[in-house]
Amino acid sequence: MSYSVGQVADFAGVTVRTLHHYDKAGLLSPTGRSHAGYRLYGEADLARLQQILFYRELGFSLEEIAAILRDPEANALEHLRARQRQLSAEIARLRQLAEVAERAIEVQQTGVSLSPQERFEVFGEITFDLSYATQAELKWAHSAGHREAMARAAAHTKEDWRQLMGRATAWRAELLAAFDQGEPSDGERAMDLAEEHRLHIARWFTSCPPDMHRRIADDFVADPRAFALVVPPSQQRPGLAPYMCKAVHANAGRHTGGRTESQEDR
Repeated sequence: MSYSVGQVADFAGVTVRTLHHYDKAGLLSPTGRSHAGYRLYGEADLARLQQILFYRELGFSLEEIAAILRDPEANALEHLRARQRQLSAEIARLRQLAEVAERAIEVQQTGVSLSPQERFEVFGEITFDLSYATQAELKWAHSAGHREAMARAAAHTKEDWRQLMGRATAWRAELLAAFDQGEPSDGERAMDLAEEHRLHIARWFTSCPPDMHRRIADDFVADPRAFALVVPPSQQRPGLAPYMCKAVHANAGRHTGGRTESQEDR
């Protein structure tokens, strides 16, 4: 039995133009023609079309499908396994992004809405890099401390943000002064500033034991976007991020007797 191009398009849920394209590409050429010259598809053609649509649904290109259909026994299994790995990785990535989107929605629903002018008044030059925020969300998604910090940040009022950013600005001026005046990173003044930073995090976002503070400070050196949340680039000096990191580590050692949190727990 033979079917017209219109009938096949209806069966398969594709357009006539798609079938014409498959024919032109040499992927699916009908085996018959009517007396008037119209395309006619047989049962074998329909079976081949099912294979094409199956591989298309899995995301294969027409070139890849053509290669598989030319020698299905040699290519199909290898291509399917490779595609399975790609799809599994993509599913995992999309799940993570869905979690990020869900948290972003929660923040938008409960967070503080600021106009551009208000945002500048409150945050000044401090900007939030979306790519860094997304990576941080993925990295710390299972951290109770991170979840608490996001929840508390979302609950802050405009006045809360003005107060905490005002204190952060004053602290930053003291940090820059200590650095510019050559205060040692493991000296009393630098360690006190590190302690003030730790308490600031605990006051406004989440509890911050010394070992956690060390990890935060390590990010200052490893990722400029992290340190830009503390000191905007226009105010940074060469060596300032390592200076702050060393001060945090020195202050943490002052609190733990030089031991890490994991050592204390043993």
